[in-house]
Amino acid sequence: MEDIHSHLLYGIDDGSKSIEESISILKDMQDLGIDQLVLTPHYVEGSKYNCNNHDKKKLYQELVQKCQEEGIKITLYLGNEVFITPNIIELLEKGEITSINNSRYVLFEFPLRQIYHNTRTIISQLVSNGYVPILAHPERYETFQEYPEAVEEYLRMGVLMQGNFPSLFGKYGKTAEKTLKYFLKKKWISFLGSDTHHDYRYPVKKLEKKLYKITKDKEYIQDLFYNNFDKVISNQDITMIR
Repeated sequence: MEDIHSHLLYGIDDGSKSIEESISILKDMQDLGIDQLVLTPHYVEGSKYNCNNHDKKKLYQELVQKCQEEGIKITLYLGNEVFITPNIIELLEKGEITSINNSRYVLFEFPLRQIYHNTRTIISQLVSNGYVPILAHPERYETFQEYPEAVEEYLRMGVLMQGNFPSLFGKYGKTAEKTLKYFLKKKWISFLGSDTHHDYRYPVKKLEKKLYKITKDKEYIQDLFYNNFDKVISNQDITMIR
């Protein structure tokens, strides 16, 4: 499995606090079969979570080096989970934030309890500037939990959806679990990620069976596990769900 969403770039957001913690979690991930991982620290403009690309790259290089020393063979890539902001294009151009592996794919998030009125304008700006927005954990937003069909509007705009697979094991409550199952049945989810912050003890080996029970589609599961991740890393097109 490959993981597109994690908070293991230590000491810069609410995820891992030290390189030792990151290494410990990465060892657990490797034991469970994770072989590629995107580091996506939060970027929230105007908050303490605002580490820029220059500083992130230093931490990234230190973590890669430490992984080599510890015999960890997970390939690491750099990205961000950007809290939606009208300045997102400017932040990308100035090198404050980064797309995933310098591709056209940008991971972003909404506030959990509301969706800002200018959200559609910001997404349209991203798309018109050649970026592909990926919305993190749509099953966790109260708006989509109450009105799951509202996701369709964003899919039509060109947004791809990344579900947190721990939602399927109840981490965020029954409503998030139910919502993600609904999205998976509709095949509205293009990626799965752990969104891991401080641990990685999920029953990953049961995940494929759980997904097959939900979707009954082995090819779709392969897209969720490998194919779409690889397309992001190599900056290839992913078929949009209309």
